[in-house]
Amino acid sequence: MTHRAYPRFKAASHLLGSIACAVLAGCASHAPVAAPPKVDLPAAWAVAGPLSHQEWPDNNWWQRFGSPELTRLVDEGQSGNLELAGALARVRQAEAGARIAGVSLLPSANLYSDANRAVPVGSGSASTSASTMLQVSYEVDFWGKNKASVASAEASLDANRFDRQTVALTVTSGIVSTYLQVLSLHDRLGVARQHVSNAEHVLALVEVQKSVGAASSLDLARQRSVVAQRKADIPDLMQQEREAQAALAILLGKAPQAFSVGQQGLDTITLPDVSPGLPSELLGRRPDIRRAEADLAAANANIAVARANLFPSINLTGTMGAQSSALLSLLNAPNLLVNVSTSLMAPIFDGGRLRRERDIAVARKQELVEMYRATVIAALSEVDTALGQIRSLDEQRRLKTTELEEARQAYDLAEIRYKSGAEDLVTVLDTQRALADVQNDLGILKLRRLQATVSLFKALGGGWKEEGGRKAGVSASVNARTEAS
Repeated sequence: MTHRAYPRFKAASHLLGSIACAVLAGCASHAPVAAPPKVDLPAAWAVAGPLSHQEWPDNNWWQRFGSPELTRLVDEGQSGNLELAGALARVRQAEAGARIAGVSLLPSANLYSDANRAVPVGSGSASTSASTMLQVSYEVDFWGKNKASVASAEASLDANRFDRQTVALTVTSGIVSTYLQVLSLHDRLGVARQHVSNAEHVLALVEVQKSVGAASSLDLARQRSVVAQRKADIPDLMQQEREAQAALAILLGKAPQAFSVGQQGLDTITLPDVSPGLPSELLGRRPDIRRAEADLAAANANIAVARANLFPSINLTGTMGAQSSALLSLLNAPNLLVNVSTSLMAPIFDGGRLRRERDIAVARKQELVEMYRATVIAALSEVDTALGQIRSLDEQRRLKTTELEEARQAYDLAEIRYKSGAEDLVTVLDTQRALADVQNDLGILKLRRLQATVSLFKALGGGWKEEGGRKAGVSASVNARTEAS
């Protein structure tokens, strides 16, 4: 190409590039932000009962149980739980991924430089040459592919944040529930030791009756068997207590060998009230639902990326360089070179790979739509189930308390009548066994009632909600540690 023809070619290329840019800009499209799919929500819960006058759980809902030790353990778990630490690491990975995705919206620049010195072997003088080149390239985002990639990365970041809140809620609920189980086992051990004491007391009565000929050797053997049976219950309960404390230690991120909690029982725990609110409020109060929404947003953005890959990609490249045979004159105007170019690359034949990738993205979104609906329905079911459990357990506890009073009175009367010879030992053994069973059942019902309350707190989102565009955590202390990190 001659020197005269170069300006004409340069002008023509600029004109063609401008026309192409204008045409492609008119074809540019961006994926609309899709709203979450609609789910038919009930107007009220199937089982609400007398709880409706209370308030939703707050961020520190575990403090409603009135146990300073439980509050301390929850704080330790939120800072030491290993699953929660892993979830926080995943959030940091997603943050880095979002920053990387944002780089595609910016131009890239590279600097190349080299210098050479030639020294002749024979006669002649040495010569020095140097060159420097700055290359700037930018992909024009006509089809919105890069913006959609950023939107997908940001939605994935939100999903990881919501997932971390879900893990935090699960860990906190597990700590509270396991702690209550430990206290319940303390109570059951106390009741078991009381049963041993009662059995030994009856054994002493039988031995007295045997000494005066009012009881047989069979009666004595029966009561000794009862004492042995009651004592055999204690090692099993102690093992259950150790296992529960070990499970609690693991939730706190501690070794079980050096961990223990106080010996208080469930009598030190306050039974909190909580309101289920309205079913529609779950959509903003459950982090797993918000995570499903974020997954949908990411899938919608990925569809836009897959569609944009079907269209040509346009790159603008600018190069500025300097070259000289003498370093001192490197930046003189005659040695400066500037070049600007536009490139367009369009897929012609790929065997249908890009279209199949788009189909995969569309199908993935359809899958997430159904998963979102399933998550909402499961949340509604969990709240209704917890409410039903609370009402049922309250009724069972009321009836079991009446049964306990009657069983205790029957045992006392049977013991008195046995002393006077009006009843045989079988009656005493029956009433003794009935009293032990009722006391054990009542202790289990009390634990189940408290754990049902924990389940309701968890089903309602545990006080988590999104306010003012910020992701509110399960507790303020967790948020503070996350932001500080």
